[in-house]
Parts: sequence; C-alpha cells; structure tokens
Amino acid sequence: MTTPQPQAAQPATPQAAPQAPPHAAPGYWPGTAPAGGTVGYVSPIPVRKATLMDAVAAEWTKIRSVRSTIWTLSIMVGIIVGIGLLIAAGVNGAGSDMRGTNALAAGFFSVMLGMICVLTLGVLTISSEYGTGMIRTTLTACPDRIRVLTAKAIVFFAVTFVITMVCTALVGMIDTGLLDDQAEFASTGGEWLKVTVGTSLFIALLGIISLAMGTLLRHSAGAITVMLGVVLLPLVVAMFMFTESLSSLRKALFEYSIPMQLSVFYGVSGDDSATSLSGWDPLWIMAIAAAVALGGAYASLLKRDA
Repeated sequence: MTTPQPQAAQPATPQAAPQAPPHAAPGYWPGTAPAGGTVGYVSPIPVRKATLMDAVAAEWTKIRSVRSTIWTLSIMVGIIVGIGLLIAAGVNGAGSDMRGTNALAAGFFSVMLGMICVLTLGVLTISSEYGTGMIRTTLTACPDRIRVLTAKAIVFFAVTFVITMVCTALVGMIDTGLLDDQAEFASTGGEWLKVTVGTSLFIALLGIISLAMGTLLRHSAGAITVMLGVVLLPLVVAMFMFTESLSSLRKALFEYSIPMQLSVFYGVSGDDSATSLSGWDPLWIMAIAAAVALGGAYASLLKRDA
C-alpha cells in the first residue's frame, strides 16, 4: 500500500500592493471650474446669484399663503365697498343735497375705516415672523437683510395699492350712479384720479409706515397700538383743545392728522378742516414720512439680532 506523499505548499499568488486612491478632483458648479485643470463633478443644476426678484417672489408666496392676509384683506374690501354702498344708499334715500362736494366724497368714510386693516396687515407682515421665530429662517435663506425688508415693502405696497384702487374705483362708480344728481358739482377726471390713484398711494404708503413700525418694535400688539395712536390721537387731542392760546396747535393737529390729509383727496371740508393742504400735498407728506420710517427700520434690522 502506497503512502500518499505530502504535497508541496503552493506559493501564494502575489497580490498587488494596495494603492492609495487617486486624489479626487473637486467638484465645481457650471462655469466655476478653473481653466486648464482637472475638472471633477459638474452639477447639472444651473446656479446664479440670488437677486431682489427672488426675494420678492418668496415674500409674495408668504403673504398670499398666510390666512391672516386673506382675512384682513377680505375685511378691508368688505368695509370699503360695503360701508361705501350703505352710505351712498342712505344719502340717496334721504334725498339730501351734497352741497359743496361731488358724489365721490361719500366714499371718504368707508376708506378711512378700511385704513385700519392696512395698518394691521402692515405690522403683521413682519412682526408675525418675529413672534414665531420664522424670521431666523428667512434671514438664513437670505442673509442680505436690506434685500429682505425691501422685498417685503415692495410686495406689501403693491398688494395694498392694487386692492385699494379697485375698491375706491368700485365705490366711486356706485356713488356716482346713486348721488350724481344730488351733488353740487360733477366729478372731473382729476378728482377721479385723486380718489382712486391718489388715495391708493396714500394708503399704501401708510402701510409702509406700519411695516416699518413692526420692524422697529417686533411686537404685533404694540406696533398696531402705536399705529392707531399715530392715526387717531392727533385728531382726538385737537378736538379737546378749547382755549384760544392753543388755537394754532389745534389747527396744526387738525390739518396734519391722517384723516384730514385723506379728506383732501375727496374734497371734504369743514369749519375745523380748512387747511392749506391741497391737491397732492398729503401724498408728498406721507411719502417723506414713509421714507424716514423705512430708513429707521433698515437701521434697526441691520444693527439688532434676529
């Protein structure tokens, strides 16, 4: 019987020594790879610098997707159009003559009440983000704070202007149809322009001041209270100044109070509202006030933490 011979150990197959992986070329966005070098991964997604219009698009998405915006604007439309219609119907039913005014003057009171909705929405446009902490997300997505506030101002101004102009034009047509025969003067094209475009610009600029106040105070209730005081307090205080020594101050408070400035566009006058303001003067005053308030809001947003 043959004893099996042990087999000789087979030499191990030589293995190639592990090599360090070659240094991977860095990836680049399209158009940013260095010339003459080894180009790594290039993203197929087009990349460009963010612009103001991108921020405007983001703010438009936010303002139209928030329920408070829809409710506030709906109430504003209901107040301006609904109360305007009721006033026109009441004056027409009473058969009273509108002496010294035209038919468009009946829309003044409804716009003055609807203005409160603009004050509220202007404050909430930014103060609600501070209340929920979403302002940090906004500033993380867009670190340029000037661009953020500018986009908010553009979107809010445009929304307020368009809605106010549509409402004032509709109320103007209703008033003209019901009260034109009772008015002392016929409405001219210039008066229509002031009642629609002038009033809408005035209300939108007042809304910008509310936006600036919300940026400065960062508290919804406090900023709304301050804006209501700015609008109503001068007129209320002036009503209780009976002494002769305060007559000049009383006249100034009446003249430059916001309701009296708004009345200039409607040609509404009275004993205490005889004013040197005329034409488009209230609009320039409101534009200067809005520029000052917005400048303060920019300074506050840049210097304070979110």
